Amino acid sequence: MSEKKTIAIIGAGIVGVSTAVWLQRDGHDVILIDKAGPGEGTSHGNGGVLASCSIIPVTVPGLLKKTPRMLFDPSQPLFMKWGYVPKLLPWLTRYLKHANASDVERIAAALTPIVGDSLNDHQALAQGTTAEKWIVPSDYLFLYENRQHFEGDAFGWGVRRKHGFKWEELEGAAFHAYDPIYSKDIGFAAKLSDHGHITDPGRYVKDLAAHVEANGGRVIRAAVEDVVHDNGKVTGVRTSGETIACDTTIVTAGVWSGPLASKLGVSVPLETERGYHLELVEPSAMPKSPVMVASGKFVATPMDGRIRLAGIVEFGGLDAPPSRAPFELMRKNARAAFPGVTWKDEVEWMGHRPAPADSIPIIGEVPGIDGAFMGFGHHHIGLTGGPKTGRLLAQMIAGRTPNADMSVYAPSRYAT
Repeated sequence: MSEKKTIAIIGAGIVGVSTAVWLQRDGHDVILIDKAGPGEGTSHGNGGVLASCSIIPVTVPGLLKKTPRMLFDPSQPLFMKWGYVPKLLPWLTRYLKHANASDVERIAAALTPIVGDSLNDHQALAQGTTAEKWIVPSDYLFLYENRQHFEGDAFGWGVRRKHGFKWEELEGAAFHAYDPIYSKDIGFAAKLSDHGHITDPGRYVKDLAAHVEANGGRVIRAAVEDVVHDNGKVTGVRTSGETIACDTTIVTAGVWSGPLASKLGVSVPLETERGYHLELVEPSAMPKSPVMVASGKFVATPMDGRIRLAGIVEFGGLDAPPSRAPFELMRKNARAAFPGVTWKDEVEWMGHRPAPADSIPIIGEVPGIDGAFMGFGHHHIGLTGGPKTGRLLAQMIAGRTPNADMSVYAPSRYAT
């Protein structure tokens, strides 16, 4: 390895904690800094699926035509806080420009190296830690009303096939024999093997962070205000209370990375995609595997003593309180998908997915500042892609050449 470094990682979600584990294995001193502590933000509330096949962005061809209907139909999984629209428009304009076939192909090619082997990436990351117990290898199913409904998504499945994904098609009785929990209105499933899920994402990230701490890493609860650099080289990070000395820093703070990135001369068009989850606690039956229910565009994941439903999209900024309608829609969708299931309690949550306008994460070295790196902007696939992102960053910091074309993720594409 290159010389031992002191590395401050800003943000202790799955990306930051994964990076810390890999850097520590390389022999570096690591400091994890997070305003709320490890695994408290989006990494706590995600859908929990290691969704290797999730290489298709939201911006598929035809999205522009569908969006107005989705916004005004309360049964659709897209919501908007209308007072936020003027602030959202510049980002939204850039985002929607990618809703074409060639951009989807390009985005899928960029995402596949980050997420395509997620189960193995997580197992390698968590090996020898107490976090291992939360990883469950499993199938991942996309559920449709019938074959015609499935064929309406032919474009996305064709892109997946090009990237080596294979699936089994289960129809009618074959699907219900696989998992009888679901409504008879769901008559078709595309079943992908070699996936997995995390049965408690928040505790998983906390266990990884505890492993970092047990091995000599520091975990500091503080909000980072700036990265300090002198003569083009990182010397520390500044919080409200102190300046923490380091020779390398990595911004992995999810949607909160934007302002720090701007101070480092990287202006990422980044927006919060407000994500919701509803947990059904102590359900009378549990799905066999995580599923994406295509009609409601929501994921249902079996977790530790509960089913977690996730997948609603809302645009409304970082500050507005949660809306009621997304929770009501998930509740309604759950009752329709598994009508015989009852549960004892519910837990509601809302958090913030970091959404860059081109749906490709920002991973790599900051141009012009030696020792400054970034790893954020994973949209819906932060949990899925966190371990590989951390490993790639550790390789770059050590001066090793990653086995992926890193130019597509480079912060320099947004350098001001």
